[in-house]
Amino acid sequence: MNAFNKAKEPFKFYTQLHMPELTGLKAANLQELLDLIKTVPGSVIYHHTHRFLQQHQYLSPEPPNDFAYWITGILGEEELGEALYSIDTIQYTSIRELRDEIIRTIENYIVKHPRSLHKFATPGEEFHFLKSVSFVFQTPYTASDLKEFQAVLQRVTISSIYFHMFEARLRTGQGTNDFSNWLEDSLSEKKLANKIASLDPYTHTMENLRNTLIKLIEKRVVGSMEKPPETDVEIALPKL
Repeated sequence: MNAFNKAKEPFKFYTQLHMPELTGLKAANLQELLDLIKTVPGSVIYHHTHRFLQQHQYLSPEPPNDFAYWITGILGEEELGEALYSIDTIQYTSIRELRDEIIRTIENYIVKHPRSLHKFATPGEEFHFLKSVSFVFQTPYTASDLKEFQAVLQRVTISSIYFHMFEARLRTGQGTNDFSNWLEDSLSEKKLANKIASLDPYTHTMENLRNTLIKLIEKRVVGSMEKPPETDVEIALPKL
């Protein structure tokens, strides 16, 4: 498909604002933490597993898991902290699945190390549960072909890219992003869609992710504009 072919539906760019909000819930030991992880709203789990990505978008991401940080630094349970840090967030297409994996990891650790339940945080160092309150806004940007899409990616905020690359996976439950869905469904750009879907956004800074997306699309745009090289055709002439 030519890069300038029009999409079936234009891509509408959105952006999102996250605001943390106190829940009033806190945990002083591992059992209290586990019990609350099981019952708090999904917006709480989201905040404590994605906060790093939201607040430190220009730095190279590390495993964004507040639970692991508190368990390691305050309770001193380094083995459990490492196990929680090693959870690959991108594998999970819903907060429910991610929550279940965190619960399973903590429960298995408690079974093996029951004494860990007797460690308590000192007053003032309890784990305080916060939730993420989200506000979604439509931007004035749309794209109807690859060239327009590339141009808009250079202008939108990193919050918009975050919304379409990170939020989409959890919002749609399909394990992919808004860009790949649009490229495949509206532009029949399945190969390009798969390349973007195969990116691990958790290993990029947001600006680096933006540049990677632009380069992938630019390569496709340039490729579609190049004409195949002319070949010499030998014509056999009849003998006189």
